[in-house]
This record gives sequence, C-alpha cells and structure tokens, in this order.
Amino acid sequence: MNLDILAIAAHPDDVELACSGTLIKEIKNGKRVGILDLTRGELGSRGSAELRTEEAHESARLMGLTAREQLQLKDGFFESTEQEIRQIIQQIRRFKPQIILANAPSDRHPDHGRASELVRRASFLSGLVKIETEFDGEIQLPHRPQSLFFYIQDRNSGPDFIVDISTEYEQKQTCIAAFKSQFYQAGSSEPETPISTQSFWDFLEARARDFGRSIGCEFGEGFICEKGVVGTNRITDVF
Repeated sequence: MNLDILAIAAHPDDVELACSGTLIKEIKNGKRVGILDLTRGELGSRGSAELRTEEAHESARLMGLTAREQLQLKDGFFESTEQEIRQIIQQIRRFKPQIILANAPSDRHPDHGRASELVRRASFLSGLVKIETEFDGEIQLPHRPQSLFFYIQDRNSGPDFIVDISTEYEQKQTCIAAFKSQFYQAGSSEPETPISTQSFWDFLEARARDFGRSIGCEFGEGFICEKGVVGTNRITDVF
C-alpha cells in the first residue's frame, strides 16, 4: 500500500487542525494519503480514547483517506526509545510515502515537539539497510521519504512555505468538527479546554486567513522545512 503522503501526529485531530486542507487538496489531485496517529489521545480532558478513535475514523471518511492507523503509544509519556522508533519505521516501510508531514518541532503541548523529533529520527533510520523490521510476518525493505515537512500548530513560528487551501477550507472545517468531543458544542457538560470554546474556531479561521493573505489567497496552511518557499498551490510541488 504505497502512499504519496503520510501525515503523522501525536494525537487524533492534530492533522485535522493543522494540515487537513493540504491533504484534501492532494486527495482531490489523485494522491494517496494516510494518517498515522501515535496515540489515542487518552489524556484529553474531554471524551475518551474510544470516542476519539471513532471520531478519527469519521474524519478519515470525510477526508477521503486511503488509510488511517493508530500506534497506541502512551499519550503524554511516549519518548524516543528504540521500541517506539521501530514502530514508526515499520509504518513508514509499510506505506512507503514520498512525503511525511509531522508535528511542529516546538509547540505549546510538549507531545508535539517530542513527536516531531521521533518522526524525524524514524524517517532517517527507516532508510538504513542494517535496521531490520517485519510487518505481518514479512521482512520489510528500507524506505526513506523524499521530503519531511512540519506543520504549524498552536505557535506560529513562521512558515517556510504556505499552501493555498481556499477551496478546501470548508471541508477542513467539517473534518475538524468530526471530533465532536473535543471542540465547541453548545450545552456540553464536558470541562472547558483551550480548544473547546467558540473563540478557538475564530482563531483557526484567523490563522488560516493570515497564512492565505501572505500569499495572496483567502486561506492557507503553513509548513516548516529546510528550504524556504514563499507560497505554493500544492505540497507535492515542494521537494
């Protein structure tokens, strides 16, 4: 099952919030796209791991993903251990993506930075012949993606390039809203969190408009990489 793009996230909904518009754009253009959630988000103040898994599957359906998997690492406590890196290597070699999207290198939630470094290491090590892995009883061949980009999350550290998602923004909102347990619902009895208020939706729109304005479009999503690009219509144009 070869993918063109694999987005890897510390928690279910990280991808939806940060880069689902870009994924939707690439799916519309015929690309095979998947998401790998490292944890089930079981430490979230609202909902449960089981409910968030159901919501993740619904979002995957709405997005049109080829695949979505969860590694079930420990939310809040995963580290860059050999065992955890090998689990990610297995998935990279399984899906053979040309592009990997990962969490922001530094962010408000400490899991995001840890996940970013974990994926960075796994993406490189996945290409080494002497690291041996198996999946479903079969020996896996080495595979290293052509590009690794980091999507911008809570902190805007300044994008290296921006993707125009103006025509995808409405569908992105629908995919985010699939996580009903996490975001604003009138009359909810769940505890309030920084992302469960109506104002958080306003923040998301303002961020997307700000990114879009900088490249002359309505809505955008920002990414960090080692080479700078002012703006792009598709992430697969950036190598």
